[in-house]
Parts: sequence; structure tokens; C-alpha cells
Amino acid sequence: MVSADVRDVRILAVDDHDAFRDVLRDLIAAVPGFLLVGEACSGEEATRAVDLLSPQLVLMDVTMPGIGGIAAARQITSSHPDVTVVLISIDDPSLHPEVVALGAAVTCARKQDLRPQKLRDLWESHRT
Repeated sequence: MVSADVRDVRILAVDDHDAFRDVLRDLIAAVPGFLLVGEACSGEEATRAVDLLSPQLVLMDVTMPGIGGIAAARQITSSHPDVTVVLISIDDPSLHPEVVALGAAVTCARKQDLRPQKLRDLWESHRT
């Protein structure tokens, strides 16, 4: 059992590929003060999980079957404006016109750039 400190950043990991959710799990575990509170494999699951688990940060793949990451981010940030969503893709998701339209509600990262310090930097820069 993982004990949570009240100051831990609560994170939901969302990706339709088991292997990348494994990567996100390991990444989150490598950052002190970050706690994985749940996982989802679709945008639909992510929106429900945010309601149930109250994460502060959602790491979400852009391309998933059903409701993709961009549409899910739009739903999550409209109903939970205090939640930070990081959209993740192999290409730079910040260049996608629909992501640009979300404005400051989301931030973006390339999968290959994710490292413990990058994750911490994304969280801290979006919270300031």
C-alpha cells in the first residue's frame, strides 16, 4: 500500500496502450511528491476517473479510440477547472489547432521528452 502525503500531487495516467501506462507509472514513481491515484485507457474512462479520484494532474495521450485526449481534456477542464491536463503525443501536440483553442487549460509534452524533471517542470510551470 502506498501512503499519500497531503502535499503529494495526485495524478491520473491515461493511455490506451498498456506499455505506455507502465512507463507513466514508473515516471510518476520516480518523482518525489507525485502519487499515481489511478489509470484509464480511454477518454471516457478518464472523465469518469477525474470525477471519482480527484486528481490534480492528468497525463493523457492525445490519440485514443472513442473520445480522444483533446476532447477529454476539454470535458475535464470545463467541469474541473482546477485540474491540470498534460496532453502527450509523439509529435508536438501543442501545434494541433484544437489544443491551441484550449488555451491555458492544458499543457503539452512529447512522449519521448518525458523524464522525472520534465514532469516536475510541467507541473510547476502550469501551477504558477
